[in-house]
Amino acid sequence: MIKLIATDVDGTLVRDSAPEVYPELIETIKRLREQDVIVCIASGRQYTSMEKMFREIKDDLIFIADNGAHIKCRGKDLHVANMNADYLPELLGDLRKYKSEGCEVICEAPGLTYIESHNEDFISFIGEQYRCDYKIVDDVLKDGDNIIKASIFRRPSIRQIGEEVFIPKWSDKLKVTMAGEDWVDFMDKSVDKGHALQFIQEFFGIKKEETMVFGDNNNDIGMLERAAESYAVETAPDVVKKHANHVCPSWKEKGVYQILKEL
Repeated sequence: MIKLIATDVDGTLVRDSAPEVYPELIETIKRLREQDVIVCIASGRQYTSMEKMFREIKDDLIFIADNGAHIKCRGKDLHVANMNADYLPELLGDLRKYKSEGCEVICEAPGLTYIESHNEDFISFIGEQYRCDYKIVDDVLKDGDNIIKASIFRRPSIRQIGEEVFIPKWSDKLKVTMAGEDWVDFMDKSVDKGHALQFIQEFFGIKKEETMVFGDNNNDIGMLERAAESYAVETAPDVVKKHANHVCPSWKEKGVYQILKEL
């Protein structure tokens, strides 16, 4: 019997950076909660972004935000993992070098995004697409506080830079992961969606065999490994599918909804 469901958002439930989820999913989650199934929304997104997406049922959900650096339920922080501040000057120096190549840099505190940019299109993207609460700063090192994640963004893809430059250089000091095709995220070494889900499983006494997980990217692998009923969407990279026990249709076909509706 499934007692706990956790799902990624971007690329799994909806297209990357979509501001809303579809009504059928909300209604299905309501029915699952009526059956006392715990539902976690797990994303690289900031908490407030997810809260706005699921505003109708936000008090019935557990949010795993910033890839597991921030866990929140009914307005209360259950876990916050700050980055080691000693690494930030060098890391931000590395990230800023790529601004000339069309990259943008942000840092996040619990529920607040610091944007080191005056690019109006990017600011609108963060504020209107992701709907994050944000603050524009010239220097996060001077104006930021309680940093739990740093990220670099570029469209249509930053994967080559992420996998060939940032992950090899920083993975011994920080948790570094691709979050979709256009983001690379940096967190404390302890941070992982899988660790966050394990925290919730242990808190409620729920086994892997009683857990169902959905994901699509590298930052979902740890979470997929915490569930016997693990699903990678069909558009996920092969390396992610190898860590899942099942494959379901993509967000375009509302694959997660199809599985949950059957459940």
